[in-house]
Amino acid sequence: MSPKLLKHLPYLMVATAAILWGTIGIYIDLLNTWGFTSIEIVAFRVITATVLLFFYLLIRDKSLLSIQISHLYLFFGTGVLSISFFNWSYFTAIGETSLSVAVVLLYTGPAFVVIMARIFFKELITPQKLTALFLTLLGVVLVVELFSDTGKISLYGAFVGISAGFGFALYTIFSKAALRKYQPLTIIFYTFLMSSLFITPLSGLVTPPTLERLQDLNILLVIISLGIFPTVLAYLLYTEALGRIEAGKASITTMTEPIAATLIGVILYGEILNFLQIIGILLVLLSVLMIQIRNNKNRK
Repeated sequence: MSPKLLKHLPYLMVATAAILWGTIGIYIDLLNTWGFTSIEIVAFRVITATVLLFFYLLIRDKSLLSIQISHLYLFFGTGVLSISFFNWSYFTAIGETSLSVAVVLLYTGPAFVVIMARIFFKELITPQKLTALFLTLLGVVLVVELFSDTGKISLYGAFVGISAGFGFALYTIFSKAALRKYQPLTIIFYTFLMSSLFITPLSGLVTPPTLERLQDLNILLVIISLGIFPTVLAYLLYTEALGRIEAGKASITTMTEPIAATLIGVILYGEILNFLQIIGILLVLLSVLMIQIRNNKNRK
């Protein structure tokens, strides 16, 4: 692999993770069609990921399952405060406002990352970061067509929406700290284990109707795929990349996720992009390109 490609590899990993996250709507649509609730889908996601990772680590390297009890707070942060909390906040925000508003509020996450990365990791808040963040947020607003939404946002709806962005940002902060002590696979496994232990009692998965539906092979295949592609693989790529680039830049790059989700809607569900959405996509891509160009200049 050429040195030039290696420089861009962490950003490619983050972008790939974001694209995989963007596909999650496909799984949610299928599982909703089969009658599963949002909290059940979240539980499916984290439980499946935990089981898959456990057997994978057992075969690959058992030592990756070893952690210190004193470090459990890091995985409580990534698993409960981030994964579980931001999913609950996000779904609540959708119900209180609308999908368009909830998505934009969720993607306030990079702003929180830039601020917290400055506090905890002493990362500089450069004009380049601020410009890229502004362009990306503007692009996301255009892509999700926020301006076409005429509904009023309740105070509670705005609060839980911004809370989703905060919870989303916490994964970057806690996992960045955990990378100083553990491998990415270890972090991801304990993240989903902690989330599973927290959310399973709240999900109602053991009810007879749910157990009966889980006997369908098609449903099981979708659940397993949900645990692999937009979950284990995506978080592995993102967490691995965090060890190579700044948390703020990684978080901003993940905002290609709503772009991927929009394109999936166009290709699979026949949705039509308008002029403002196309401009929004270009703004997000421009901000990601700007980060990479600036990073190369700093290296030189």
